[in-house]
Amino acid sequence: MLLLFLLAGPAFAATRTVLVVGDSLSAAFGMELREGWVALLAARLDQQQPRYRVVNGSVSGDTTANGLARLPRLLSEHHPAIVIIELGGNDGLRGLAPQQMKNNIGAMIAKSKAQGAKVLLLGVELPPNYGPKYNERFRRVYRDLAAEQQVPLVPSVMDGVGTDIKLMQADRIHPNAAAQARMLDNVWPALRALL
Repeated sequence: MLLLFLLAGPAFAATRTVLVVGDSLSAAFGMELREGWVALLAARLDQQQPRYRVVNGSVSGDTTANGLARLPRLLSEHHPAIVIIELGGNDGLRGLAPQQMKNNIGAMIAKSKAQGAKVLLLGVELPPNYGPKYNERFRRVYRDLAAEQQVPLVPSVMDGVGTDIKLMQADRIHPNAAAQARMLDNVWPALRALL
């Protein structure tokens, strides 16, 4: 009996969780939840890596402070193998201090690692009207955190999306359903390396 279990080991492997903690970009704002990039990720993993399941812990409007406050419960409840952090856009849109954003995301990375999870950090871009100086400080938060905490970084989850009006909702802030596959493709190479 034991021999059978050992030979069929992978078939009995425990399901592992990928937890996404994000804001409206990951919460499928303005569309059906099943159309969002996180749902598309779940479908891809179901086909290619069936021992993984996806939990979407994203909430539209969340800042990094909100995400940090919610994270302990999410970690305790889901025991993720991988945590994807996609936050910061609402901090930037509100003009909050990049250093505070960095502190909050840094604490989220540390808490996730302390629970044994790998972390993938997704960067966010702000509209150009926030000015080059603030935008550069904002982008640097993600680069610095990735280097300091030694976690992989996707520089912009919206790469190739935010500048294409056909892929954006009328508010010009949120991507539409047609953009979601591109967003998943932006995330997938870095995530696949962690699986």
